[in-house]
Order: sequence, then C-alpha cells, then structure tokens
Amino acid sequence: MNAPQTASTVYIVDDDEAVRDSLRWLLEANNYRVRAFPSGESFLAEYDEQRPGVLIVDVRMPGMSGLELQEQLIARKSSMPIVFITGHGDVPMAVSTIKKGAIDFLEKPFDETDLREIVGRMFEQANERLSQAQAQREHEAMLARLTAREQQVLERIVAGRLNKQIADDLGISIKTVEAHRANIMEKLQVTTVADLMKVALSKPEISV
Repeated sequence: MNAPQTASTVYIVDDDEAVRDSLRWLLEANNYRVRAFPSGESFLAEYDEQRPGVLIVDVRMPGMSGLELQEQLIARKSSMPIVFITGHGDVPMAVSTIKKGAIDFLEKPFDETDLREIVGRMFEQANERLSQAQAQREHEAMLARLTAREQQVLERIVAGRLNKQIADDLGISIKTVEAHRANIMEKLQVTTVADLMKVALSKPEISV
C-alpha cells in the first residue's frame, strides 16, 4: 500500500502584491510552504490535482474573480479546501461561498492568530479528504479484481440476500455461492461482512 499523500502547500491567489507578500511572510514564518499567484488564470495554468494543498483567494480580482475560480475548481471536482480574502463590504458574499464548500473567510486586515487557526483547520480537512480519496481508489482497485460472477454475488450480498436466495437468483449451487463469497472476501482483504459492506458501498455502482 502506498504511503498516504498529505497536503503541504498553501496557494495564495490575489492581484495585490502587498497582500500576497504579507500572507507569504506570515505563513512562511509559521513554517508553511507557500506559492503565490497574481490571478485565478495564472493559478489554474499551473494547478495540479496531484499536488494537494489549501487555497487562500481574494473574492474580488480583475479578470477571474475568486468566486469564478471556486466554480472552476468545483467543476474540476477538486477537493482543495478554500478560504476567501474579503474586505468589509464583501462579507455577505463570502458567506455565500461557504455554502458552496469554502471553509471560511479572512477579513482584511489579517490577524495572525486567526490566520494560523484557519490554515491549520484547512490542512486538517485537506488531509482528511486526501485519505478518503486514497481509500476510495484502493477500494475501486480491489473491486476491479472481481470476476463478473463475483460482482453479481457481491451486489446481492450488499442487497441483503441470503446464500440460498443468491443461489436461486443466479441458478448456481449454495456451495458455489459460498466459494464466491470466500474469494470476494479474500480479494477485498476483509474478514467481516461489515468491512465487506464498507468496501462495496464505496463504489457508486453497487448500492442497496
């Protein structure tokens, strides 16, 4: 099994160089790795889902706004946590971004304690999302090893069917169902039905 991937970089997107420099200084002083961009367009040009991190972005910018950048990341199914930088007049707008998945917003001028607390919370969420995504990929890889018949048996186990019912459904013997169940448990690396259900239900196509 591969080592868990962890988020390690704070990405800053703001057209104001002074704000970028201020945030960079505060974050690097707290031992964070920082990459800064002057626009949403320049960030997206280098954006790589394989390099996880957290994003701090200004709500209002020339060209692509922070809200539009959030929409772009949502469309790309990005799991990157976002915090918005706002001026006083932008607070209601920032609140609406939280409803779309943003974690919080930072109001100018920045308070270093608030910044540390929010960024720490962002990294906790980023790494939790990464762990979930990695587990999902591992489950999908294990499920892909099942034969077509094993998939059919698994779908019926998930649906709560008994061995005899599965045998009747598929026109096979109970012993054959039991053999398939044993193979499924081995391939999915589980020892209990509860764990089997967790792996099976991680794949959208298999549902009760």
